Amino acid sequence: MFVTASEVDIDEMGYAMSRLEIESELCDGGRVTNEAGSSKRSNKPLHNVDHEIAQLTNMRSSPHERLRQQMPGKEKLPVSPVKMLASREADGSLFVAGFQGSNIRIYDVDRGWKVRKNILAKSLRWTVTDTSLSPDQRYLVYASMSPIVHIVNVGSATTESVANLTEIHEGLDFSSTEDGGYSFGIFSLKFSTDGREIVAGSSDDSISVYDLEANRLSFRIVAHTADVNTVTFADESGNLIYSGSDDNLCKVWDRRCFIAKDKPAGVLMGHLEGITFIDSRGDGRYFISNGKDQTIKLWDIRKMSSSTSCNLGFRNYEWDYRWMDYPPQARDLKHPCDQSVVTYKGHSVLRTLIRCYFSPEYSTGQKYIYTGSHDSRVYIYDVVTGAQVAVLTHHTSPVRDCSWHPYYPMLVSSSWDGDVVKWGFPGNGEAPAMSKKRVRRRFYY
Repeated sequence: MFVTASEVDIDEMGYAMSRLEIESELCDGGRVTNEAGSSKRSNKPLHNVDHEIAQLTNMRSSPHERLRQQMPGKEKLPVSPVKMLASREADGSLFVAGFQGSNIRIYDVDRGWKVRKNILAKSLRWTVTDTSLSPDQRYLVYASMSPIVHIVNVGSATTESVANLTEIHEGLDFSSTEDGGYSFGIFSLKFSTDGREIVAGSSDDSISVYDLEANRLSFRIVAHTADVNTVTFADESGNLIYSGSDDNLCKVWDRRCFIAKDKPAGVLMGHLEGITFIDSRGDGRYFISNGKDQTIKLWDIRKMSSSTSCNLGFRNYEWDYRWMDYPPQARDLKHPCDQSVVTYKGHSVLRTLIRCYFSPEYSTGQKYIYTGSHDSRVYIYDVVTGAQVAVLTHHTSPVRDCSWHPYYPMLVSSSWDGDVVKWGFPGNGEAPAMSKKRVRRRFYY
């Protein structure tokens, strides 16, 4: 299944097979540079920590044997997951795409992308800012610029889900008695791996955790000095939380040992502008972040600091990513205390909180990083070399979100242009021809 939310009226699912530019020789492991993004390999020696991520990635970079068996005639040959994208239909999964507006749609992949659920968001303020599916895919939560998060039963028989008319959208209150009536908005939320908790980041610089079994807020702390745009659990234990903010910092929070009130376990510096999204590798050690400085960064939390003593002190320009292009003079600036492992460049992060992800473990061994982009494309990078291994071109407006199927080589992207696009190869390795069903769309910005 596929989940999208928008004001766009889409009568039928839009399929597209677009031209995929691939540098196949870059799909194998190689040396890593601190500043990635070009197709040229670096001859610089690996740092110890870089060498470790390279080895971990190379050890698990081949697709699962069951997936290799699905490719006729390929059992004895190396399999490039990018070249396989996407040779097969998917089996029973939910995908979350970028959104804008008040409607959330869930598509059933198994049934020809039929709309499984059309949800009209309740008590919406401005827009749907984020959604998250429970690990068992039974429930969906959605947020807006409000402290109330709503939860919907995805598995119910009702297709048209209208709050208080056809279904109940239960409200989860993320405010606390200490708020003094202040109304804040939630930018990011994520289910824990066991589905028992939800973590959220909000416009009042805070992060919160909601206990679904107890039906109450577990804790809420002031985590940053600006909007918290993104939060996620680090691994299945639920003890570690990563957060990213418009204060340019990524922070690590350990719920087992808060040293002091609102004190993180560590801070990671390196972005020159605000953080739009964080995705965890799931090992409690590595994660990636998308930044308004037009970069993705790979982090190792063992390199984190206990404070932010490093002073930037060199920004001499005024800039707002919501309506301005990124200043040319800022593109070559480097953070004096950059703690990141690798930096990936090429995509653009403007106008909206664009997301980035590790590719799936099952089909790719998390060998790639992929991201939407303001320039209407989807970019795929090699984790180790930092090279662009694919650029997906079809959309005509910013791509806020995209999702790679967890088991089969298929990727879906959604854009402000109203198209929901499925990417793939016919199966024999050549670049696919364009094929697209007509989609009725309403443009908006």
